[in-house]
Amino acid sequence: MTRIKQSENVPKPMQEKYKSIVEITDSFAKDNLNEEYAQLIRYAVAALCRKRPSPLATGKASTWACGITHAIGMVNFLFDKSQAPHINSIELYKKFGIGQSTGQGKSKLVRDMLGMNQFDPNWMLPSKFNNSPLVWMLSVNGMMVDIRYMPREVQEIAFEKGLIPYIPDDRKDG
Repeated sequence: MTRIKQSENVPKPMQEKYKSIVEITDSFAKDNLNEEYAQLIRYAVAALCRKRPSPLATGKASTWACGITHAIGMVNFLFDKSQAPHINSIELYKKFGIGQSTGQGKSKLVRDMLGMNQFDPNWMLPSKFNNSPLVWMLSVNGMMVDIRYMPREVQEIAFEKGLIPYIPDDRKDG
């Protein structure tokens, strides 16, 4: 699986919509989540702004903010009480002032448009990379391997091709 290059670049016609959504999500993340979540949410908002046509062109900023935050939260198990940070999905909808069915609908649309799923390395919090087997499982010569246990030369090739987020041997914490 090739990593998607994350970016906050937004086309000029979508910059105001981007700012209005990110203002809401950054505030929510500051009060309820963390900077890691805020950054991933900004990437998702920007990615949706770059879609042609952008689904964000219509609809309320608060509705999109809730749906995008919920989508990123689903990928990262935000609604699991054993995780930190954690928030109940009903509480998330209430904090955005959005109904449950509206929030779920926008979240599903976001996940479909950006190809998100649980354990998706493209939308996972970087702090979760070390513990996610999907980030490190690659096909080498037709065989599935955990790249962390392969020789450094193989890790370097995988990194250069954008298949892994970093070279595991370079991380002291991994």
